[in-house]
Amino acid sequence: MISRRALVGGAATLSAAPSLHAQGTNMTRIDFESPVAFQAMLTGRGGPVAWSVIDDPTAPAGPKVLAQTSKDRTDDRFPLAVFEQPVLADVDVAVRFKPVAGEVDRAAGIAVRLGDRDNYYVVRANALEDNVRLYRVVKGDRQQFAGANAKVPSGVWQELRLVVRGTRFEVFFAGKSLYSATDATFPNAGRVALWTKADSVTSFDDLCIRAR
Repeated sequence: MISRRALVGGAATLSAAPSLHAQGTNMTRIDFESPVAFQAMLTGRGGPVAWSVIDDPTAPAGPKVLAQTSKDRTDDRFPLAVFEQPVLADVDVAVRFKPVAGEVDRAAGIAVRLGDRDNYYVVRANALEDNVRLYRVVKGDRQQFAGANAKVPSGVWQELRLVVRGTRFEVFFAGKSLYSATDATFPNAGRVALWTKADSVTSFDDLCIRAR
């Protein structure tokens, strides 16, 4: 089993991890059925993040999923599960997610061009607000630059996708293009991460990362 180094508020621990399959030269698929290296990080305040691989018989790619299970209600708290590879600027990332619980937030997100835990782009879907928004996080400050309303049901597997080429971003939800936007804050290559907010209990499966 491959281990991962979990970084939470600057503290380092070792714990088990989730499965990575390289498919061709430009695509990586992670289904969490076997180990792959990632880092647990936290943007903002609040207690430690709690990412773990759990069983879910409803999962679209197999019985195991990656879930963030902490119910810390701190509003400006953003747990990240950061994957060590690949490191890309132009990227197409899709993931299946299921919002399970959360009273402050019930969110699922994809972060790209991540340089560190305080600097990256993130698209997130929120089941309490029924919207999908696109942000840049600059020195820990989350700034929205695009978004749209969309029904995001709780307890249901659905797909979120983000395609980034240069300064152009296109957001897909439930298999359809939702909107596009431009931003030039972070032009360099970075890592890909899964993201939640506050007390969101969210499960993720079938993460696909393609170089563009």
